[in-house]
Amino acid sequence: MIRVVLDTNVYISAILFGGKPEKIRNLAKGGEIELLISEFIIAEIAEILRKKFRWENWKISETISEIREITTLIIPSLKISVVTKDLLDNRILECAVEGKAQYIVSGDKRHLLSLKEYQGIRILSPADFLQLFLK
Repeated sequence: MIRVVLDTNVYISAILFGGKPEKIRNLAKGGEIELLISEFIIAEIAEILRKKFRWENWKISETISEIREITTLIIPSLKISVVTKDLLDNRILECAVEGKAQYIVSGDKRHLLSLKEYQGIRILSPADFLQLFLK
């Protein structure tokens, strides 16, 4: 099964706007792909929903529970420092490397997508991932 790490921005887009990011989450719900996640990514999702979108704690907890149900938790032990302009993006890479992911899906054009690949892990936009996966 294909192992995929979604960047935090993809989860936020799926939760708030649906579209292609939601289609990717649905692939995981249907057991067609395996989504890998770390506690860092979970915490970042919760923080963005709380601070930027002013969600209440109960709604965040419910959403995080739903995410945990369709993901495999990875606990990275290695530290990566490849992305220098946004150090938090390195946590995404750590989860992907430690979880032996084939893909990272991100909407981050400036940092992650510009890498295109890291240690054999392809980094794609949601649209590009779906185009590749749904062939």
